[in-house]
Amino acid sequence: MGKPTGFIDYERKENGNVPPMERICNFKEFHPKLDEKARREQAARCMNCGVPMCGSAIKLAGMVTGCPLHNFIPEWNEALFQGQFDMAAWRLLKTSSFPEFTGRVCPALCEKACNCGNPTVGEGAVTIHDNELFIIEKAFETGYMKPQIPERRSGKKIAVVGAGPSGLAVADALNRRGHSVTVYEREDKAGGLLMYGIPNMKLDKKVIDRRIELMKAEGVEFVFNADVGKDTEANQLLSDYDAVALCCGAKKARPLSAAGCENVSSGIMFAVDFLKSVTKTVIANEGSDNKALAKKLASEYGIEVAGKNVIVLGGGDTGNDCTGSVIRLGCKSVTQLEMMPCPPIERTKDNPWPQWPKILKTDYGAEESIAKFGHDPRVYKTTIKEVYQEEGKLKGIKTVQVEFRMVDGQRKLCEIEGSEKELACDLILIAAGFLGCEDYTANAFGTPLTPRNTVESVGKASPELASPNGYQTSVEKVFTAGDMHRGQSLVVWAIAEGRECARQIDEYLMGYSNM
Repeated sequence: MGKPTGFIDYERKENGNVPPMERICNFKEFHPKLDEKARREQAARCMNCGVPMCGSAIKLAGMVTGCPLHNFIPEWNEALFQGQFDMAAWRLLKTSSFPEFTGRVCPALCEKACNCGNPTVGEGAVTIHDNELFIIEKAFETGYMKPQIPERRSGKKIAVVGAGPSGLAVADALNRRGHSVTVYEREDKAGGLLMYGIPNMKLDKKVIDRRIELMKAEGVEFVFNADVGKDTEANQLLSDYDAVALCCGAKKARPLSAAGCENVSSGIMFAVDFLKSVTKTVIANEGSDNKALAKKLASEYGIEVAGKNVIVLGGGDTGNDCTGSVIRLGCKSVTQLEMMPCPPIERTKDNPWPQWPKILKTDYGAEESIAKFGHDPRVYKTTIKEVYQEEGKLKGIKTVQVEFRMVDGQRKLCEIEGSEKELACDLILIAAGFLGCEDYTANAFGTPLTPRNTVESVGKASPELASPNGYQTSVEKVFTAGDMHRGQSLVVWAIAEGRECARQIDEYLMGYSNM
């Protein structure tokens, strides 16, 4: 512990926030960083606990708490406090493949388990998330992040299908081990949902491009616009490579089932498709203002947002990203519908620390709606019952309040009688979660799917991530990881799964693994 009284001497201080009415004027990241002195003071707050809950992904009362990557958090906080930036980066990169991603988009499971964040302590968790981002950005700034090219190659070749966070983690780990890795990606850029699912103001796409260039320099090969299972043959990969890792995500979106949907030809789309189109527009028109971007989005993708009434169906992170995006594109109004009830303000008795706090949070999109329109966009216990159209064009919706009730011994979602309302609506963005992987790639390899529509694994258990069946499938040579394996989850879990999957592939190829 660099400073035993650090958590007493310094109050928790997070990276800043550009005011909502200022940041909605563009799609730039909006969290200005603390200076070096302030960041080192924040690192001094880490107590080097005897049991650092922050870096231990353990299961308590059915919930996993702490970092799935098992990061050496006290170690790199100590190095950061001492100003030993290279040492901090070295310890961070031992367990974390892409801190520049998780340092921006991770909800910081580590901080929720931090002993300083224990309500009985009351000092506030260490700013682990922001410290991590400072360390990795400092490493890039100083030139510490140089290509690490393996001295020897094993002669083994691996194909990774999907360049999302899990696929990139598999590729990065196996390449560093000395295997030859080729990543096949159906999009024109790497990153998966990091690139085309998370908007630019949360994760600048140049950050992803920087990492991909580094991986290329280290020997990882990328093949873009290659849709395995459609225009790229699965059998050819099985023939050409010693192992294949399926890391295609879980992008099969849950559809809208409201009455009248079948008659609407425009105005209803999945959030992932909307966010992808917005990001492509932002990348292709760098330097353009929001009005110009809205016009380009309308002309090139047929998505009209400016001056429109937008309904976002879904109250999670994706829904929040849609809310922030449509505000920047000049919507007339935005309403975010959530079927679940509003979470409590404080922890309930059955949700104790260090479990993830199931409490109400107001994320950036809601903050921006409050600032621009004067009210919270979120409406709880409500869904779309019916949509109205005119000549195939969306014109409005009927909403209804819902609640869960026990019916014939089963918990069912029921409508609340007399709660219907009609709302003007020009665009519905469906952010209601996912139903597992798009199964055509799995089918091409002949890998069975689970009832949750994820790829079934039957290999050696991975106790580190509580994965009883590991990552190997029933098909020879084929492994799986990330959302395609565990279902829709967090970026940090995808990276953790990718690293574990890489270790099992290495053991499969070499008969042992020192990873």
